[in-house]
Amino acid sequence: MSKSKRLIELMMAVNRMRKFTVKQLAQQFGVSSRTILRDLQELSELGVPLYSEVGPHGGYQVLRERILPPIAFTEEEAVSLFFASHSLRHYPSLPFETESSNALRKFYNYMPGDVRDRIDQMKNRVDFVAPTRQQELPYLPLLLDAAIRQRVVRIEYDSRGGVSSRLVQPVGIYAKNGFWYCPAYCFRTDDFRLFRCDRIVAAAPDDSVEPRDHQHIHLDNWESYSTKPRVYVRYYVELTKAGMQRCEAELCPMPTLYRREDGSGWLDTDMPESEIPYFAKFFIGLGNEATVVEPPELIDQMKQLLRDILGKYG
Repeated sequence: MSKSKRLIELMMAVNRMRKFTVKQLAQQFGVSSRTILRDLQELSELGVPLYSEVGPHGGYQVLRERILPPIAFTEEEAVSLFFASHSLRHYPSLPFETESSNALRKFYNYMPGDVRDRIDQMKNRVDFVAPTRQQELPYLPLLLDAAIRQRVVRIEYDSRGGVSSRLVQPVGIYAKNGFWYCPAYCFRTDDFRLFRCDRIVAAAPDDSVEPRDHQHIHLDNWESYSTKPRVYVRYYVELTKAGMQRCEAELCPMPTLYRREDGSGWLDTDMPESEIPYFAKFFIGLGNEATVVEPPELIDQMKQLLRDILGKYG
């Protein structure tokens, strides 16, 4: 086996084993212990984070931040991965902000010159627009890690009633319209709640309570585990062509829309009653492009908002 091939296979082996001895590797690769020591030294110089321990139970360990073995990409695959990361640049805060920037830079720097030229041209012609938010979100990595490891987090949450302390067990995090959200089990209310991450003013792991077994709960099904059933009402709204386009572009998740041949249409779906305050503001923003027919509670709230606006401006 050539040295270059042995180094690649050795990199894959140490990442897989995590803890090993020189003797084990020498037997596995059929070389001397001295050769393995030289190879490990070269891997360390290449950036593989190795840690040695002395003593009867010693050996080598790979630290947590492991280096993945080389992976061959086609040009199209590399470009697609570049733009998958590039699409997130409008978000000022990301769970892996530094890591994604480093990965993007590596993809770009190690590509041939003609491929970099192609990417430079595409960057100015392809975009993934998201509303720009100014809030810094330093706790996204902590919330995501807690969701993955099933850990409890103590947060200080700024809601309408003021800042309150809560113990939560995150389900995950997701972005919507430029905001980050964290559905989580709240130990205070004994139910699942949705938290806006920009309203979390402090967060830290907390081991004072035992985490719940929520491995089976994820972003697609967490609402179904709520102990407080949500009340649904019928929403029916007539929409002009422009109104249809605004709804398709701005509503997420997308409600049921029906389109006529001229491009106009209507919204007809059952949605939570708790969403009425949001849709009252949204449909007022559409002006004459939307006519709300049902529910009457939505119409009443829109009227009240309009009266408040008129009163504000005399």
